[in-house]
Amino acid sequence: MTIKKNQPDKNKSDKIVTDARRNQELREQSYRGQALKLYPWVCGRCTREFDHKNLSELTVHHKNHNHDDNPSDGSNWELLCIYCHDNEHSRYEETRFGSSTASKSAAPVSTHNPFADLKSLLGSKS
Repeated sequence: MTIKKNQPDKNKSDKIVTDARRNQELREQSYRGQALKLYPWVCGRCTREFDHKNLSELTVHHKNHNHDDNPSDGSNWELLCIYCHDNEHSRYEETRFGSSTASKSAAPVSTHNPFADLKSLLGSKS
C-alpha cells in the first residue's frame, strides 16, 4: 500500500503571495495607508501608542468630516483610537443636529430642597 503525499500546488502558493502583495499595495495607496506612513502611531487625543498587534484600533479621522477630501499631505487627517474617534463623531453629531436630543433625555431640574428647614427643626428640639 502506497501513501500519497500532498504536494503543495506551486501555482496556488504563487497566487496567494501575489494577491497578498497586491492587497498591501492597495492598502498603502488608500488614505489610511498614507496616514499611517505620515504620522506616528499615536492617538491624537489620548496619546495612546499603537504597534502592529493593535494597529486595527487606530483609525483615520477626517477633520472636516468629508471622507472624499483626502489631500496627499494628510492635512485633513488625524489618527485617533476607536474610542476617541467615536467620541469625536458623537460631539460632531450633537453640534450638527443640535443638542435637542440631549436636552430631551436629560432629567428635569429639581427645585425642592429637602433640608431647607433642617436648622429650624434641630433648633426647636434642643
